[in-house]
Amino acid sequence: MIVPNQKVDGPLLDEKEVILHIKREDTIHPLISGNKYRKLKYNLLEAQTQGQKTLLTFGGAFSNHVAAVACAGHEQGFQTIGVIRGEELEGSWPNNPTLQRAHEHGMRFHFVSRSAYRQKNETHFLQKLKDRFGAFYLIPEGGTNELAVKGCTEILSGEDSAFDFICCSVGTGGTVAGLINSIQPNQTVLGFPALKGDFLKADIRTFAQNERWQLITEYHFGGYAKVTPALVQFINDFKKGTGIPLDPIYTGKLLFGIFELIKQDFFPKGTQILAIHTGGLQGIKGMNQVLEQKKLPLLDV
Repeated sequence: MIVPNQKVDGPLLDEKEVILHIKREDTIHPLISGNKYRKLKYNLLEAQTQGQKTLLTFGGAFSNHVAAVACAGHEQGFQTIGVIRGEELEGSWPNNPTLQRAHEHGMRFHFVSRSAYRQKNETHFLQKLKDRFGAFYLIPEGGTNELAVKGCTEILSGEDSAFDFICCSVGTGGTVAGLINSIQPNQTVLGFPALKGDFLKADIRTFAQNERWQLITEYHFGGYAKVTPALVQFINDFKKGTGIPLDPIYTGKLLFGIFELIKQDFFPKGTQILAIHTGGLQGIKGMNQVLEQKKLPLLDV
């Protein structure tokens, strides 16, 4: 599948003599877009090979991954179960756009406390889920495993070999690991974590097959799902100027960081950058609910 690269123009790019394109992975599928499509591709094939009928996964209230698993499972004929962090959501989830979409595509929810959720990788916790729901194909939180990384190696095409830097937001590390494994010797991957902390390096090295990458950790805006008025303004201005919508959890922070690095002359003149749009646009409605409650500026839908 060849995904278009859209060139971004602007005075800063002209001034610094830097060329920026965005790979529009968000256009792959109306509901299963970006890296979620890539991560699920081989996992769904494996589930079919195993003869599994049910997919089970984990996520938070606004998880792009949960929504994508529900939609992909519906399309491919699987039952789906979402183990959702936060038992307080059990009575209010119909007001949550992400969970409502997942429900519309057939997903059943199992709400657990945050303390219980932290046990999601432990054998006894998974056994309790099997006792409750029967056999299932397990897809980890965020979708990252070896099959997901394999899918993400297919993001780059031969036409992308001219780019010097491949830039991508980082959640669980699977997408950026797939990019690292598929780059050419002349290329470097820059990962922009949406979470605080340096712990992602070890997770990425579990799958990465070379060292031509680094993490840019200054643009998480306070941590996962943290959003500021400055970020909202950047996303709205970017959409107005380019026609490209960005999500506030991942790609908004990615592009904000790229432009800050360009201002700081991080990239030499003549550098060609390819930023990966990993989708996630379904989360904008939910984020606007949060912003409205906090009386903060809203994202343009």
